[in-house]
Amino acid sequence: MLMHGCSISKANMLLQSSRLRVGRLFASSAIACTERRPLLLFQGTQLPVHVSTPEVNSQLKHLVKSGYLHDARKMFDTMTQRDEISWTTLISGYVKAMDSIEALTLFSRVWVEPQMNMDPFVLSLALKACALSVNVNYGESLHGYTVKTGFVNSVFVGSALLDMYTKLGKIELGCRVFDEMPLRNVVSWTAIITGLVRAGYNKEGLIYFSEMWRSKEQGDSYTFAIVLKASADSGALNFGREIHTIMLKRGFDVVSFVANSLATMYSKCGKLDYSLRLFERMSTRDVISWTTIITSYVQMGEEENAFDAFVRMQESDVKPNEYTFAAIISASANLARIQWGEQLHAHVLRLGLVDSLSVANSIMAMYSKCGQLTSTSIVFHGMIRRDIISWSTIIGGYSQGGYGEEAFEYLSLMRREGPRPNEFAFASVLSVCGNMAILEQGKQIHAHVISIGLERTAMIKSALINMYSKCGSIKEASQIFYETESDDIVSWTAMINGYAEHGYSQEAIHLFEKVPMVGLRPDSVTFMGVLTACSHAGLVDLGFHYFNLMSDMYGFVPSKEHYGCMIDLLCRAGRLSDAENMIENMPHQKDDVVWSTLLRACMVQGDVNCGRHTAEKILELHPSCAGTHITLANIYAAKGRWREAAEVRKMMRSKGVIKEPGWSRIKVKDQVSAFVSSDRQHSQGEDIYRMLDLLASRESDIDDLDSLVHDAED
Repeated sequence: MLMHGCSISKANMLLQSSRLRVGRLFASSAIACTERRPLLLFQGTQLPVHVSTPEVNSQLKHLVKSGYLHDARKMFDTMTQRDEISWTTLISGYVKAMDSIEALTLFSRVWVEPQMNMDPFVLSLALKACALSVNVNYGESLHGYTVKTGFVNSVFVGSALLDMYTKLGKIELGCRVFDEMPLRNVVSWTAIITGLVRAGYNKEGLIYFSEMWRSKEQGDSYTFAIVLKASADSGALNFGREIHTIMLKRGFDVVSFVANSLATMYSKCGKLDYSLRLFERMSTRDVISWTTIITSYVQMGEEENAFDAFVRMQESDVKPNEYTFAAIISASANLARIQWGEQLHAHVLRLGLVDSLSVANSIMAMYSKCGQLTSTSIVFHGMIRRDIISWSTIIGGYSQGGYGEEAFEYLSLMRREGPRPNEFAFASVLSVCGNMAILEQGKQIHAHVISIGLERTAMIKSALINMYSKCGSIKEASQIFYETESDDIVSWTAMINGYAEHGYSQEAIHLFEKVPMVGLRPDSVTFMGVLTACSHAGLVDLGFHYFNLMSDMYGFVPSKEHYGCMIDLLCRAGRLSDAENMIENMPHQKDDVVWSTLLRACMVQGDVNCGRHTAEKILELHPSCAGTHITLANIYAAKGRWREAAEVRKMMRSKGVIKEPGWSRIKVKDQVSAFVSSDRQHSQGEDIYRMLDLLASRESDIDDLDSLVHDAED
């Protein structure tokens, strides 16, 4: 069965509501097709002579607002007399329809019309069309004209100019136009703030808003929405809270898109509970509201609630968009529910949303996290277009799956055909180098990231430290850490873990103690490193000090992995009874990993009773665990209890339990080869065994020679 308990009904509801929603979609489409066209005051291509220009302009405006731009153009072309309103109305229609070429063509005709007088409104529309078509030269020419004629002093023209420059990426010019404006209104202020925020200058956008507030200019709903986005993207929670207070006083918190921006701000700033409360208070919830709340649940790790919200969304007749599907597919990935993910994949295929980058990338990440790398690759190669996230996802998926060769192949392909690789792509292949202990390739990647200037980014630094540490080059790892100013906890954590894994416990502890001194806050992974260091050094009391420090000072709830470190620490110290008590009392699932740690300690300490009890616990979870049977047999044998050891091995045979053979690998001429005992599958297997036989025969000859020498001496 795909899902259990309540989850089955949820899944059924999801599928049924999807079918109902699709049915409603087709029904509404049929209704839409029968909509009547707007009632015209006059018909035909020739306008009656008695109709005045204002009447025609009114009809023209009605057609444009109703979306009948083609009919409006036909009417415009039959007009014998046109004034500024006629031209402005039609150009405005083309700008709203995103047809900048036709808008600028009409504007050029206005320019040469002898009866026409240029005005600020039509100039503003032309500048908007320049921004739409990314026509920098035309826009700069219009700017020059407005300066020459004085139109630049119009608040409409000035606002359109700065909006054009910021949309074209010329932020400095946009700011200069704004600073030189003699008059500014809420549109001008909102335009400059929006331009800065859209370009990523969030703090600068907030500064301009503060200046606007000091100038007594009252913002509108669009101003507050963009300022909340700036607060969210820069993590300025306190600023966002102040905006929230102002909105409450002025009643903007009930405006749908502003309320959505407010919920997103709290969500991005880590106050997810605030975001949920705002959502529950909303009187009207649109697709953005629902998508925000689903995304918030995913960020909180409450994926089941995300699916509940997704079902409720469809029950409320709100149609999910591409971002909604991207979020809910991510939820199925985090739950490792491949069946749910496959159903969602089929659903977006049917809706035609699979070509959306955000959806396709989420599907790839879902298959990758669920270990379905073949499906990940199929989705990747089926994409019409790919961005940096697409490439990073496929490389990261193969890297984390242990397929180093494929990860390197995709990186090479990305360098040839895709965008410039980012730090995530390089960090992924550096992880492969560390996990496979292929130092030479790691050094080559290191040299490359230096050549393109990425070596100082936090992700690359930590990946390099990890790679060198796992390859046994702790000196190089330490050199990278100390040669660059490491002001991020990720690099510090990587170095602490590197020291801990290589037995440099005192160095790891010393580095951990320095973390708060440099203004950083250790995270849960940092504590894993220092607990590992204490375990390797046998520092039980210090280990418990750090374990308690997690919750007492930093508010972390110790995870199963932290408990695992403490259990390992107690086992290494020979305190098996304390270790068993900690396993029994820890607030996490008692899996075979923690019990196996205790079992190995029982073998080292020769504790038969504890070993037998621990082995029973593991076999309750995994009855066919070969390692547990063998370890228990070895514990009995070490104490001379051969009968019990034989019984354990007999039990293994009766169950059909076979120990999986160990394997090793070696890298020769950039080729990594893996071997298991009695392996004959290698392409050069015959040559390898011939060489082994030759070496064995020579060793035998040497032994015979040594024997003859000893006999002669005797």
